[in-house]
Amino acid sequence: MTTTNHPLNVAFIIFNQVEVLDLNGPLDVFVKANILHPNTYNHYLVAATKDIVKTESDTTHILPQYSFADCPTPDIIVLPGANPDIVMNYLQDESFQNTYTKWIVAQHSVGAMLFTVCTGSLLLSNTHLFDHLDITTHFMAIEALQQAIPTAKVITGVRYVDQGNVLTTAGITAGIDGALYLVSKQLGEEIGKTISQLFEYNK
Repeated sequence: MTTTNHPLNVAFIIFNQVEVLDLNGPLDVFVKANILHPNTYNHYLVAATKDIVKTESDTTHILPQYSFADCPTPDIIVLPGANPDIVMNYLQDESFQNTYTKWIVAQHSVGAMLFTVCTGSLLLSNTHLFDHLDITTHFMAIEALQQAIPTAKVITGVRYVDQGNVLTTAGITAGIDGALYLVSKQLGEEIGKTISQLFEYNK
């Protein structure tokens, strides 16, 4: 995927008990990319409603800028993860499935790239989005993800897996790696290297 003359809409999905670093790490990469290359990305937080979202262990409270009903049509969807127990509960939660999962599947089906962070891929394990793809997730969720999607190949020992319109990442900080990889792919390696230097982040 390449950038266009218009900013790419990057929808960061937030939900109750979302892992903070899963969200903020990749988000900061896109923020820095926009500083270095203005008007490349229009990044925003979106949830099922505009109600306040409580992050993991109710540590912080976040107000989304948009709901699914009124957000800009995304070019990229970033789905952070959560504690595996929380994820498993959401997989059984009818309300979550009818809002978050339904919206993500619908947007991806019309062309939005999907970028999952950590257990974000497990959150979508009851869909067909990963059928016949190579994917990854947090090491604690590898077995559960493979069992849930036997048609996928779950890769271990990697930071991220790029399948074109689907990018999955492993543990928490791997989301930063995945974002740096994607930004470098879209804007050039120098941009990615500069952001890494700003982070003092050398993997």
